[in-house]
Amino acid sequence: ITESMDIRTRQGLLNAMVGKVGKRMDNLLIPLELLCCISRAEFSDMKAYLRWQKRQLNMLEEGLINHPVVGFGELGRKVNELRNLFRKIEESESLSPSAAEVQRTECLRSLREVATSFSERPARGDLTGEVCHWADGYHLNAALYEKMLGSVFDTLDEGKLTEEVEEILELLKSTWRILGITEIIHDTCYAWVLFRQFVFTGEQGLLKVVIEHLRKIPLKEQRGPQERLHLKSLRSSVDADDSCQDFTFFQSFLSPVQKWVDKKLNDYHLHFSEGSSMMVDIVTVAMLTRRILGEENDKAMESPDRDQIDRYITSSVKSAFMKIAHSVEIKADTSHEHVLASLAEETKKLLKIEANIFSPVLSRWHPQAAVLSASLLHKLYGNKLGPFLEHAEHLTEDVVSVFPAADSLEQYIMSVMASVVGDDGLDSLCRQKLVPYEIESKSGMVVLRWVNGQLERVETWVKRAAEQETWDPISPQQRHGGSIVEVYRIIEETADQFFAFKVPMRIGELNSFCRGIDKAFQIYTQLVTQPIVDKEDLVPPVPVLTRYKKELGIKAFVKKEIQEVRPVDERKSSEIVQLTMSKLCVRLNSLYYAISQLGKLEDSISERWAKRQSDKINIRRSMNGKSKSVVSNQKNQFDGSRKEINAAIDRVCEFTGLKVIFWDLQQPFIDNMYKNSVSQARLDTIVEVLDLVLAQLCDVIVEQLRDRVVTGLLQASLDGLVRVILDGGPTRVFSPNDAPLLEEDLEILKEFFISGGDGLPRGTVENLVSRVRPVINLIKQETRVLIDDLREVTQGGKSKFGSDSKTLLRVLCHRNDSEASHYVKKHFKIPSSAPPST
Repeated sequence: ITESMDIRTRQGLLNAMVGKVGKRMDNLLIPLELLCCISRAEFSDMKAYLRWQKRQLNMLEEGLINHPVVGFGELGRKVNELRNLFRKIEESESLSPSAAEVQRTECLRSLREVATSFSERPARGDLTGEVCHWADGYHLNAALYEKMLGSVFDTLDEGKLTEEVEEILELLKSTWRILGITEIIHDTCYAWVLFRQFVFTGEQGLLKVVIEHLRKIPLKEQRGPQERLHLKSLRSSVDADDSCQDFTFFQSFLSPVQKWVDKKLNDYHLHFSEGSSMMVDIVTVAMLTRRILGEENDKAMESPDRDQIDRYITSSVKSAFMKIAHSVEIKADTSHEHVLASLAEETKKLLKIEANIFSPVLSRWHPQAAVLSASLLHKLYGNKLGPFLEHAEHLTEDVVSVFPAADSLEQYIMSVMASVVGDDGLDSLCRQKLVPYEIESKSGMVVLRWVNGQLERVETWVKRAAEQETWDPISPQQRHGGSIVEVYRIIEETADQFFAFKVPMRIGELNSFCRGIDKAFQIYTQLVTQPIVDKEDLVPPVPVLTRYKKELGIKAFVKKEIQEVRPVDERKSSEIVQLTMSKLCVRLNSLYYAISQLGKLEDSISERWAKRQSDKINIRRSMNGKSKSVVSNQKNQFDGSRKEINAAIDRVCEFTGLKVIFWDLQQPFIDNMYKNSVSQARLDTIVEVLDLVLAQLCDVIVEQLRDRVVTGLLQASLDGLVRVILDGGPTRVFSPNDAPLLEEDLEILKEFFISGGDGLPRGTVENLVSRVRPVINLIKQETRVLIDDLREVTQGGKSKFGSDSKTLLRVLCHRNDSEASHYVKKHFKIPSSAPPST
């Protein structure tokens, strides 16, 4: 505006004040006065004049027609009359100068007559004092101020504030009294203008300024009573769908803001997938506007922020889950993975995004935001999973695919929740918010069904392997039978299948599996030892006890003795014959191989079980209400097998020794040694045969079992020696003079098994031999001494030789002595035997 125009403007304002001295000029005649006193000549440019004139007419239209404080009684006629005048004033500029001036003057006179009666507004108190307003209505004031606030943006970059923003705002502050603007109204209008510009440009810097000004708006109780009345009076209404909705000042500016941010946050997974920085500011705006508008509606909420965040999470998570579920279903035709398995993986990815990106933001207003989203996803996926679990009965391909994925998802959900509330708080949360999938329990039943079926087949295979075994060494280096190798192959293949299933398993399923394997080894062990007969089947029956006498024996008694000899069953006899030294050693070697490899099998099972559990957190306690060990020590799982195999090895070792002495060497050892007299059939001839037996044994037996089986042979040899001395029958007779020879033979046997340090340990041999020495010591004693000792024992006393009555009686029966014969005949009714043949 030129200096001349400025003078004209001042003159127009003075004209408007004529007759208003001491009164508030509270009308819309200022634009009209300006139109009257400022002519086209004041403008050098016709277009500039027309724009200026249009602005004044628009001001009148806004104040009188669109937003009047006092409405028209005859609304339709007056509105049309005013609008016709506005139109004629604009049209006058297209006429000739003289005609234009006449039409413009007449229209302005008519406009003044109509406008004056409607420009006055009722007197009311306000915060701005008795000042002149540009408009009667709040709406126009706010619209004007909103337009002026738009000048803070850089014309070259609409997303930035101009460098002179502070100066502009300070200048605009001078209009507050004119437009009826207070600081609260300013902050609200400015926040709206900035937010609208942010929506247009996406410039986050504007959003931070919005937050700054929203925070400046004081709470309701912090405002003065006059200010509360003023804000309450500023209302607007919107006609829509045959209804009229009334808005307060804050609602008119902040409701659109709240509606926009709510729309974004109700699907924050879609709108903030790039990052959380923008989301922080959006949520801040949402919470600030919610607080302000909540006060306007007099809403008393205990935790408004948490309630709203709950709604955002529920809405957005459900929306995101529905999208991934739809996407997975679309891909199901081309994917080889079950829909629920794919959905579990996608749900886990969704929760990871939620936990890593969104929950840290939302937790500023809702500390358990991550718990809410995690529990919601648990429920949403659980709804899909439920029908599948109900019909899962066997380890099908679908079950093997779905169970691990679903369990992994549940484990991850638990870990997210535990990271917020800790392990202790997880208990109550699981009870309150979750219905566990119980996949581990369902999977356990399915796995157990598979385990039982497999173990039945394993037992069948083990029996077949043992029954088809020939008990020949695999090779000189591998002296065990092929059956035990086959048994381990079968068991390890089954274990591989067991651990290949990625479905969740409890320790109970593992224990059942291990018990089945343990049973399979025990079955194999029983089959290995099945042909091993009892000692009674190997050892010949003890001859009937007789006393030595030089007279001929009673033939009837001898006949009786022969009848009482128990013959060995033919079938057992055939089985014993087939149990050669070599085959017995292979059986022993196979048993040793079985027990020696158990540790490796245990370690493998334990390591693989631990590996399965290593990535899991211990949430079973929270899910099931009781504590369970994640990684169990499997070192004792096969103790039954160990005990059975060790007992079997001992039994076979004992059997081997007995078979050699009482079966293979029965004729030279049991039947002929010391026959007729000690000096005629000494032990040295038998040692040579034993040496050949030992050589054959050591060629086949594994080094680790050599001492055990040789010990069995030594025990059997000593049993045979005691048998010959005490129960050798009527062909054996001993005197005290035979004791040195017997001691010499015992020493020969001892040194043979020690073998100069290459055989059994001297201590072991000496310990076993020591039980024979007391018997030889009895033979060394005089008859009278033995009779007295036996008499003492039978009367309840103790033997001075530490012997029992049975042993003392047998020694006396084999004593070549008439006194001994007379004593046992008189006191024990022992019959006589035939004299030894010469």
